[in-house]
Amino acid sequence: MPDTYDLIVLGSGPGGYVAAIRAAQLGLKTAIVERELLGGICLNWGCIPTKALLRSAEIYHYMQHAKDYGLVAEKISADLDAVVKRSRGVAKQLNQGVTHLMKKNKIAVHMGSGKLLGGGKIEVTGDKGKEVLTAKNIIVATGARARDLPGTPADGKRVWTYRHAMVPPEMPTKLLVIGSGAIGIEFASFYKDMGAEVTVVEMLDRIVPVEDADVSAFLEKALKKQGMTIMTKAGVDKLEVGASGVKATIKDKDGKAATSEFSHVIVAIGIVPNTENIGLEALGVAMDRGFLKTGPDCRTNVEGLYAIGDITAPPWLAHKASHEGVIAAEAIAGKHPHAMDPLNIPGCTYCHPQIASIGLTEAKAKEAGYDLKVGTFPFIGNGKAIALGEAEGFVKTVFDAKTGELLGAHMVGAEVTEMIQGYAVGKTLETTEAELMETVFPHPTISEAMHESVLAAYGRALHI
Repeated sequence: MPDTYDLIVLGSGPGGYVAAIRAAQLGLKTAIVERELLGGICLNWGCIPTKALLRSAEIYHYMQHAKDYGLVAEKISADLDAVVKRSRGVAKQLNQGVTHLMKKNKIAVHMGSGKLLGGGKIEVTGDKGKEVLTAKNIIVATGARARDLPGTPADGKRVWTYRHAMVPPEMPTKLLVIGSGAIGIEFASFYKDMGAEVTVVEMLDRIVPVEDADVSAFLEKALKKQGMTIMTKAGVDKLEVGASGVKATIKDKDGKAATSEFSHVIVAIGIVPNTENIGLEALGVAMDRGFLKTGPDCRTNVEGLYAIGDITAPPWLAHKASHEGVIAAEAIAGKHPHAMDPLNIPGCTYCHPQIASIGLTEAKAKEAGYDLKVGTFPFIGNGKAIALGEAEGFVKTVFDAKTGELLGAHMVGAEVTEMIQGYAVGKTLETTEAELMETVFPHPTISEAMHESVLAAYGRALHI
């Protein structure tokens, strides 16, 4: 007889394992199916290990600039193998943490590849052969993988995806990064800080194109100041991969093609949802360009089948997947959860300087027909930022001029990925400029720039 559950979660990434934990908390007999490592891509090969790499690069950067802080540091060097080893250790520690959480919450873990059979059944193929599990409800949380460059699949030697870039066989000397989204820019920043010569190619007219235009412009200027080459409105026409490097033919914004040689290439041109070979087609699950279509409670069009995370609509972020996992679990348990507003989901990019944002950009707000109040406050006016030696950056806030609603917030600079949550809480509470103005911000903190940005939108900034 097949094992029977109230809920089976297919995939154990930040959406899947959180969904399983919340379901178990609500009294549902729960199982999780995972084909590789508990914690999924984010914990093992994405969000967490990349931040460990970036932390090492950040410290290395500060060591090289010790004299700016009145300190002396001589004969500074980096051990890439040790940096990678630390990163992998962080991922392993958290993987073990998820394993503990599964045991703590009495969640059955079935290791293997899962396939939906219909009728609430999942076939799991693992090291011990095949087994069939059944459940009243199933959550699909199989995530996504890196998209290959057409005609030149990543080989892990000279052409890398993010996964290869986290465990490099050697340190790049001259690196080409194709794509300037969060993944591309983070790795460009990491390898530049570690000593590589870096070129970024972006087909659109600006880097980090989902961000506010002012943030994109500031970041491009900052990266160029660091010595990075940035090419926008450009494309890679051809890659010729050799034993010792890669020849890349790049067409610039004027349509002129030129060939340059690089030691390595990182391809960061988007993701592909992991929806193949898991039985979705046979069940008739509705899709949109390969991504599963879901309702506010994460239900698909198939009875008892839910979907969360990177296999559904954007934004493709770990914290969005986790929140969807809670929503789906609570919906299954009959708790009638609140739907999630995509405009209340913050986004963070951990390059140097950092980027964080939430809600509408100024351009998108104008397109939506709002009359706006926009405030910008530079870090050079913030005492803590100057004291830290991190005076490059700004905070920008966008308000509805008629109602005072906070429509969006956009930041670039030191520690902004930690600060954005203040605006996320504000947007979730449907705050207006009045509450933000009346909030007391601690001094001295970089977060005071958030307050000043709100004041600036209404002509009341105090320190600029």
